[in-house]
Amino acid sequence: MIVNARRSGITAVNSTVSALGDATISFEKTVANFAAWDFEFQRTPEAFRRILGVDDIRRAKNERQVGIILGFQDTTPIWDKPERVELFYRLGLRVVQLTYNGANLVGDGCLVPEDRGLRPYGRELVARLNERGILVDVSHCGWETSRQAVDASRVPIAATHSGAAALVNVPRNKPDALLRLIAEKGGVIGIYMMPFLRVEGQPTAGDFVRHVTHCINVCGEDHVGVGSDNSISPLELSAEFRRTHADFVEARRKAGISAPGEDANIFNYVPDFNTSRRMEQVADALARVGHS
Repeated sequence: MIVNARRSGITAVNSTVSALGDATISFEKTVANFAAWDFEFQRTPEAFRRILGVDDIRRAKNERQVGIILGFQDTTPIWDKPERVELFYRLGLRVVQLTYNGANLVGDGCLVPEDRGLRPYGRELVARLNERGILVDVSHCGWETSRQAVDASRVPIAATHSGAAALVNVPRNKPDALLRLIAEKGGVIGIYMMPFLRVEGQPTAGDFVRHVTHCINVCGEDHVGVGSDNSISPLELSAEFRRTHADFVEARRKAGISAPGEDANIFNYVPDFNTSRRMEQVADALARVGHS
């Protein structure tokens, strides 16, 4: 994985350190994940750089390192102790997704049938994240929770890994009105390489490009990026991996966090981009349809 990261040409990635699930143990597991990355930064400084600010991204690019931006995909590690924001910030946290697919103390995820929006506690947490310069992410949030998060935030927010609901109307994608609102506030939508790019079957480069193009038309090109939601290392579709993936999907379904479009026979990647140097394939695919 280290070799693939260094070969990739990618300057920075958002790596998830938050532990999902039981709030009573999520804090400890999340701190352990921070510690694991801290060890990696010390063990392989030639490969990885901890990203604490924009200047660190520039340094990573100049020194041909992969910058690691540590982030949460749920606020469960914070739970009902907003003062933990300061602790996690000091550990290196720079991105916080407000909810995963379900509901929490902050708001509702995209699988909640009646999205009630951001709770008062959620507004307090958004204010703390703004104050600390931690990016608010709404990728897995419900549409109303996402909309209210845009309104509550004093600074731009992002849907770091999502797609366009106008093309594929599933909960993990965002409607045009929400995409436009995020962009008008200065935020960014990152297009992922996930099954939700099409109604059925394995997504292709063409599906990815369609979502990018649609979002550029809605938001403007300055507000669209690549949020692959993949590892840098390519997938190896071995029999063992296929079994593991099927078990993974089944476990998510039992836990109630599996989004429509997840399937044991459909994998979380775009085959056309299944290489550590996928950004070159992405650039070629975009260039072929006229994007500079």
